[in-house]
Amino acid sequence: MLIIAPGNPTEPPASDLLDASQALMRRLFNPEENHFLSHAALAQPDVRFFVARDGAETLGTAALKICDGYGEVKSFFVTEAARGRGVGAALLRQIEDQARAEGLTELKLETADKLDAACRLYERHGFTRRGPFGAYEANGTSVFMEKTLAAEDSSPAA
Repeated sequence: MLIIAPGNPTEPPASDLLDASQALMRRLFNPEENHFLSHAALAQPDVRFFVARDGAETLGTAALKICDGYGEVKSFFVTEAARGRGVGAALLRQIEDQARAEGLTELKLETADKLDAACRLYERHGFTRRGPFGAYEANGTSVFMEKTLAAEDSSPAA
């Protein structure tokens, strides 16, 4: 049974998944194209960090960073073995529910053009492409997306 719950990004097994995610990003992208948060930054009071588990197995992570007027999706990662099992969709629902609970009406994120499956997941769940936001700049690699949250959202299931 898939469970999404708050987690601690500085302790295993969540920190292990973050390490794997960050290693992948370092392999795929130049340092200036990586915008992931450190484990310590993910443990700050303005971040809500979640893990997806099935029994004792940790399958994914996602974070909601509370920004001025919106929430930013960060550290979204699903293990290769768990992809295609609805883990990403469940994590996104949790992020959206948490954002609503925080009184936020908009989510934004930065991903990359090489991460096709991630872009498709976000688009299936109502995210649309937009230009850079916050401190981000266009770099030819990043894909910026946003979603307006209704009080009760009816995004299609993955």
